Amino acid sequence: MLQYTLRRIWLGGITAVLVSIIVFFILRIAPGDVVDVLLGGEDAFYSEETAALLREQLGLNKPLPVQYVTFMKDFLTFQWGASLVDSKPIWPMIAQKLPLTLELAILSVLISVVLGIPAGVWMALKQDKWDDYFLRIGSLLGLSIPNFWIATMVILVGMMYFDWSPRLEYVSFFDNPYKNLEMFFWPAVATGTSSLATKARMMRSTMLEVLRQDYIRTAHAKGLRYFLVVYRHAMKNALLPVITIIGIQIAGILGGSVIMESIFLLPGMGQYLVYSLSRWDYPVVQTLVLFFASWIILTNLLVDLSYGWLDPRIRF
Repeated sequence: MLQYTLRRIWLGGITAVLVSIIVFFILRIAPGDVVDVLLGGEDAFYSEETAALLREQLGLNKPLPVQYVTFMKDFLTFQWGASLVDSKPIWPMIAQKLPLTLELAILSVLISVVLGIPAGVWMALKQDKWDDYFLRIGSLLGLSIPNFWIATMVILVGMMYFDWSPRLEYVSFFDNPYKNLEMFFWPAVATGTSSLATKARMMRSTMLEVLRQDYIRTAHAKGLRYFLVVYRHAMKNALLPVITIIGIQIAGILGGSVIMESIFLLPGMGQYLVYSLSRWDYPVVQTLVLFFASWIILTNLLVDLSYGWLDPRIRF
């Protein structure tokens, strides 16, 4: 198990380095320049000497490999510096916005797990019955409809028929739990819909496969109660592939948060990334993307380790 864990950590580290290299150099070769932003935009009038002096002050005149090494050293030592545009320290901004994105991720995962897994089990137990067909059609719709369309419809329907609109001001859960959950419920539903449908369909498929195994028939033959056979013996083995979906969803929330936070006006990490990218704020964008990548790699590592706990054969 230790060797398996170390190998996964090693592969995750290589992935993080490759992501950092790609993001760093793409930002440098893409059109646009933070110096133009700081000096008033592309249409502003300034001398080359002024631009060169500002580049030197920001450290942008150094060779790219030197800039990259400096960035990685600062990231690994948690000296994440400050924004080039407004000079705000990066870490306090992340600490302020990360709880919002985490809350959105946790709520969307809870909704998809609490509804998706029981729905998949129920479909398997009621195979080819009317409720199985009904839930399968619903899961197909959940997979087919984009999350951003669901989010847009939630806002339109809420504004037209229920006089509801996204809150413009963030309310902490500890200050007012009701208003906080009211603010995050619909974004979490929109974010978790496709994952809910995926979990339900995968749980149905794996559950049907497990229920046909010989050890399940043996458990029935020994006189075990139906409830124990299904939920103690069948569900544990059927959950293995679903765990991967849960890990992928947690990681995918980061990408989806950019859209959802923009639609529902949530001042989280995704909105912070879009805002920084629009201003070519290199340190912030690099740090956020590498932070996201580390989150995804860590999530996948935990998923792999949970596989080893649920199925001892994988440890070897």
